[in-house]
Amino acid sequence: MKPIDYGVSFITGKWSENQVRLWVESRMRFIDEKSGRVEDYYQCGACKSEATFAEKDLFYEDNFDFIPVFGPEYGIIFNRKAYLNVDTYKQFPKSENMWGGQRYNIREHKQCELLDTNDKIREATHNDLLLIGQTELFNSETGLRAIIEFPIKTMNIHDKRNMYQVDTGPVLLPDLSNRYDKAVDSISLAYVAFNVPHFADFVVEQPTAIFEGGKELCKVYHYSGPISLTASNRLYAVTG
Repeated sequence: MKPIDYGVSFITGKWSENQVRLWVESRMRFIDEKSGRVEDYYQCGACKSEATFAEKDLFYEDNFDFIPVFGPEYGIIFNRKAYLNVDTYKQFPKSENMWGGQRYNIREHKQCELLDTNDKIREATHNDLLLIGQTELFNSETGLRAIIEFPIKTMNIHDKRNMYQVDTGPVLLPDLSNRYDKAVDSISLAYVAFNVPHFADFVVEQPTAIFEGGKELCKVYHYSGPISLTASNRLYAVTG
């Protein structure tokens, strides 16, 4: 899977009332090895709920984080409020109904180098090259595979120990342990971290309890519940 040029990749709505242009922030390729089905899902940058083109009061008072995801048939709208809005947090519209359908402007980098050693990773980081990560997950029981791709926003480097550590998100994390009717039903928002090629850790946005003095005060949507998954991690440097 050739890395996307995330600096200039956009999805634009066709609806005449708002031809919104959304920046592509990550991609997830969903692969069903039993059926041969391959689907790409594009997660776009977050914004806040707004009264679009209003004369005043452009942000809604009961505001929420808004993250759209586009797939070949269904998309996802994540709406995260300050309180636990379980009923409206995740919606699954038909992609053709999201802003009247979409125009995809997905560009690939012309030249990328696979960084297959820690030395190369450290050197590319110190040279301020644009870095892109791919984390590949596979469940042999269900026959489901996913490749999660993302521009690396935070990279940690320890020269003396010859180590690196990626910390990036949000990305799209599918649950490959079950075969859902629709792939979108399996997808959550997560942050990913890794420092070796063979596993990745995630924190997933989900209902999370807030405690004070040992007492649960409430629950909110928050990135929590760290999980570690066997993975194949690849890092690329954009060189042209």
